[in-house]
Amino acid sequence: MPNWNFKVVPCNKLQIEKNLVFNVIGLVLIALVYACNGANNEHSKITIAAAANTQYAFEPILEKFSEKTGISCELIIGSSGKHTAQIIEGAPFDVFVSADMKYPLMLYKKGLTTASPEIYAYGKLVLWTMVDGLHISIENLNDYAINHIALANPKTAPYGQAALEVLEKHGILDSLKNKLVYGESVAQTNQFIYSKSAEIGFTAQSVVLAPEMKGKGNWVKVNDSSYNRISQGVVVINQPNRNNSQAYKFYKFLFSKEAKIILKEFGYSVDE
Repeated sequence: MPNWNFKVVPCNKLQIEKNLVFNVIGLVLIALVYACNGANNEHSKITIAAAANTQYAFEPILEKFSEKTGISCELIIGSSGKHTAQIIEGAPFDVFVSADMKYPLMLYKKGLTTASPEIYAYGKLVLWTMVDGLHISIENLNDYAINHIALANPKTAPYGQAALEVLEKHGILDSLKNKLVYGESVAQTNQFIYSKSAEIGFTAQSVVLAPEMKGKGNWVKVNDSSYNRISQGVVVINQPNRNNSQAYKFYKFLFSKEAKIILKEFGYSVDE
């Protein structure tokens, strides 16, 4: 058998206890450092719930914002009404960009936002078709060649509500009811139009001016006087367990000169 030699070193009990204390403190400090780093990583990213009409315009806006601040953004596209319902149910959104002021005001009154909403832009409505040779006008919607007219669900999407106002204003809503097909949001409405599932439809001007859509189909702007102004609002969502400073940075950036230039390129009105 091997001859093991053991050396017994006397040790002070108090010294052992001190070492244990220092080791525990060290572990606690390491844990705090990791926790802080995790928090910093978490807050270097914000989640933005945005109305579907902003889908294309926000791509360059978010890119520029991230370049400037180092903050990454996750964009969740959907109808304003659906986003509002999700926020009330506790969805972890940092910023809500609505297609109107009604929904963000609703959240503000419920105490779910850090402040009252502000208008950052005014949206414009257009009629869009992918069908070659189809004459585009409000008056032509009763034409026999048009069997389906797409618009966003007016119950949850402000652009859909604006489209109904146009039809009511021209006194043709009743005669067109059987032709109307509703998308959950502007995004789904665009799919109906683009795929020709609907011969024509109402959408946001920001969609047809997007680089991805330029030159595809034909469109005409709907007279602004035919519908109530589409005042688009933004709010920071009150998330008690999260630092809202990064969300505020995006909120402020949306009102910056850089963001306004992009919004104008996509047909929005600003500074009114």
